[in-house]
Amino acid sequence: MSSEQCEVVLMETSDLHGFILAGSYATRSGVPYGLARTASIIKEIRRTYPHTLLIDNGDCLQGTPLTYYHAKVNSLLPNPVIACLNELRYDAAVPGNHEFNYGLSYLRNAVEASDFPWLSANIVDAATGQPAFGMPYRIYEMENGVRIGVLGLTTSYIPAWEQPQHITGLLFEDPVSTAQKWVSVMRTVVKADVIVVSYHGGFERDPETGLPTEPLTGENVGYALCEQVEGIDVLLTGHQHRAIENCSIHGVCVVQPGNEGRYLGKITLLLERHPEGWSVARSKSELISAAEYEPDQTIQQLVGEIEELTQTWLDQPFGFVDGDMTVRSHAAARLKEHPLIEFIHRVQMDSSGAELSAAALFDNVSPGFGEVITMREIVSNYIYPNTLKVLRVPVADIRAALEQSAEYFTLNAEGYITVNPAFLSPKPQHFNYDMWEGIEYELDISKPAGQRVTMLQRNGQPLDADKEYDVVMNNYRAAGGGNFAMFQDKPVVKDIPTDMVELIADYISTRGRIRAGVNHNWRVVGGLTE
Repeated sequence: MSSEQCEVVLMETSDLHGFILAGSYATRSGVPYGLARTASIIKEIRRTYPHTLLIDNGDCLQGTPLTYYHAKVNSLLPNPVIACLNELRYDAAVPGNHEFNYGLSYLRNAVEASDFPWLSANIVDAATGQPAFGMPYRIYEMENGVRIGVLGLTTSYIPAWEQPQHITGLLFEDPVSTAQKWVSVMRTVVKADVIVVSYHGGFERDPETGLPTEPLTGENVGYALCEQVEGIDVLLTGHQHRAIENCSIHGVCVVQPGNEGRYLGKITLLLERHPEGWSVARSKSELISAAEYEPDQTIQQLVGEIEELTQTWLDQPFGFVDGDMTVRSHAAARLKEHPLIEFIHRVQMDSSGAELSAAALFDNVSPGFGEVITMREIVSNYIYPNTLKVLRVPVADIRAALEQSAEYFTLNAEGYITVNPAFLSPKPQHFNYDMWEGIEYELDISKPAGQRVTMLQRNGQPLDADKEYDVVMNNYRAAGGGNFAMFQDKPVVKDIPTDMVELIADYISTRGRIRAGVNHNWRVVGGLTE
């Protein structure tokens, strides 16, 4: 490489969701991911390349029992995620949507504890219009004079999901128009040679074809950033938990490193010097799998104390189960009523007093409950820090919500009921299929989408088309999350601010024993099942 050339390596983590150690909190078995493994990649790259930048692209503070324990049980200890990012000498971080789940004060404490800046150009203070986290961008100047500008952006769809009290005083502006403003400043005013946009959001279109892949709600605008903003060299993405490498959109080099530390995103830039400054001659994006690396011992030791306390807390018994509440097949639990979902409904209805309840089996990992229920089982089954809302919903919207859930299913060539690919890609969305309690209903998957609710009753009688019902659901769904637009702007009858994990733990501990059972109030028909 000549003196007129320079190689710079950008490293990205995104959607770590608190996964630091390479172990499962549900089973205590090892897993081939986590920041401790990714840390070994980071250190190897730094030994190899003299010019590097390391950026976290958001959703790092929430997602595991470890982070829940710190936020809800013992926040006097140092934040374990921030401690690790500081140890690894991150250069910047961008707030993700889940950074707000534990409230704005918790997030601000994390920002204050960070040895690096948090960049967010489009999250602004409603009173002043200024970036709420201080810096919209940061310029990093290398030893050879190369100036790399990093702009932080976050999906503007957060108000559709987050509890209002967690984002009080903030405005979430459009990432595309925000980028157009700041990229121009970075290029022309502060004279950045390279523009990197770190965007906690994903792609609304197929990166190769440009065809829409999801409703254009504004949740993801990665493709529009590449297409409509002049001057971006690199786009770091996340939010969708996709593994994207070797990708270029309208000349912008793009990467997305999955989630939970499964990959480190690496972008290698070859820069050339010209009379007017440096420019990108060649760029390459790739993913490095954490499974190929051993966990870094320094990171493991750093969180040792709080990890031990978390494990002790997880093993506290809360009660017992009469019957079988384990989940042996997640697919079957969505086709036929399961005692675990029935139990979630009981907690939601008991806590709210609502006559109807909607709930989902969030993922394909939830183990259900064994005979002895510990906090480990509770947080393994209810993985999000949701609260509950009771909405007053007309019958037409209840039917529309059931039709939306019914789109989760499709029939394969052999006539079996399977998961609609739209709910698996670009990321699994099992949490967007709701099951209901308080009504009797039938979904016929052989019917066209939008015509699958073939029976809808309450106590054996058809629902009164002119009546409204009080329905309890989590705050994500109540805000219309998951394309459930029929719930947006519905009257909120009751807001239960207590975290669902706490509600579940309280429900179990006050009763001592819970019964596993179902009342068979719904069924999915119209195809073969395993």
